[in-house]
Amino acid sequence: MQNITALIFDDFETLDLFGPVEMFGRLNERYTVQFCSPNGGLVHNAHDVSVPTHSVTNLPNSTDILLVVGGLGTRKQAKDIQFLQGLRQLANDAEWVLSVCTGSALLAKAGLLDHKQATSNKIAWEWATSQSDSVNWIKHARWVVDGKYYTSAGVSAGMDMALGFIADRHGIEFAQQVAKETEYRWASDSRMDEFGEN
Repeated sequence: MQNITALIFDDFETLDLFGPVEMFGRLNERYTVQFCSPNGGLVHNAHDVSVPTHSVTNLPNSTDILLVVGGLGTRKQAKDIQFLQGLRQLANDAEWVLSVCTGSALLAKAGLLDHKQATSNKIAWEWATSQSDSVNWIKHARWVVDGKYYTSAGVSAGMDMALGFIADRHGIEFAQQVAKETEYRWASDSRMDEFGEN
């Protein structure tokens, strides 16, 4: 059993979080999910979704896999030194780090993607990539893997990345079964991204 820690904050993107959680949640004999935020308590977003969280410094379980989401709230968190320090600690302790959308901008700002390949949300591409010029940003990618880091493009791409991660750990047929159970058309080729054309 591996523990997934989903790091969220006010104004996170709903599908960034719940898309991957749906995929991993179907494998509850293999993965557990805990939600955390900088200070704990209820975290809210623009869709009026509220999620109870533990604080980054008081997690009930260790972090094997860190999931970092995106959304408009990343703009504030990218300027928060304390948040970035907590992110670095979680990422360094984790065996794997997965980011969705502009979550990769936070990883980049924290210096965690230096000299690595990564991708991000295409609509917010200019802002996301401006967070670090030490990252080899790959625009035409649905998701990118570099070492222990998996970074995805925007919003729905998080589900493709999560299934890609599952395929890498458990085999492609296993991931295809999860996609079938969720009636999701998995974009299984990480290099194919129609949103990265422009």
